[in-house]
Amino acid sequence: MSVKLAQISTLPPEDFKKKKIEAKTIDMVIKIGELQHKLYAEGKQSLLVILQGMDASGKDGTIKTVFADCNPSGIDTFAFKKPTEEEFAHDFLWRISRKTPLKGNIMIFNRSQYEDILIQRVHKWIDDEKAEKRMKSINAFEELLQYDNNTRVLKFYMHISPERQQEKLQERIDDPAKNWKHKAADWEENDHWDEYMRCYEYAINNSSIPWHIAPSDKRWYRNYFIAKVVLDTLENINPKLPLLEKSNG
Repeated sequence: MSVKLAQISTLPPEDFKKKKIEAKTIDMVIKIGELQHKLYAEGKQSLLVILQGMDASGKDGTIKTVFADCNPSGIDTFAFKKPTEEEFAHDFLWRISRKTPLKGNIMIFNRSQYEDILIQRVHKWIDDEKAEKRMKSINAFEELLQYDNNTRVLKFYMHISPERQQEKLQERIDDPAKNWKHKAADWEENDHWDEYMRCYEYAINNSSIPWHIAPSDKRWYRNYFIAKVVLDTLENINPKLPLLEKSNG
């Protein structure tokens, strides 16, 4: 069944209570840190977490909260921005593949390879045929990571409503502590909302490795939702602390 983002709520379930969920999130964050320690010590598996979403959907806040208890030695994050001149001179996946996680590590992508079939498609820098070819390359790339390189791939779409996004963009103007985040271009991109939703739905519905749609209007539920998926995944990976072999002597 095809995903229609307009049919998925951006809010928490009505029976979820903020304080109770925040307490659960704290517990999960601690457990994520414990499992990340084992993952790093084991050094045989890795985790790639991809966060995609419209501006102000909470990618930075998610990273700060969900992975707060992880050891910096075994975790890293990278924010993909406009490609550099060198990156433009290579295939579109070149800059992505260079940042995939080492064995034992967690890598978090703040935006990702999907920018090359989102913003470029929205602004007509590539046509639909080129986007379809890139989608096939992205699928092959992710399958290579997950099925041939022992790298679990987790993809999250940060599902925020246009009304909430505009509130958060306005906060960047009104709150001096957030002025540094303000970019006039973010408002301009908001004018293309419907086209972005069409392109996101294409990416979500044509991915061989499934996406998780994270309702993001309320940060407390967004953090809980993503923390739960990350924790469940790490528990499924089930990393083990290496033990010394016992001597027969």
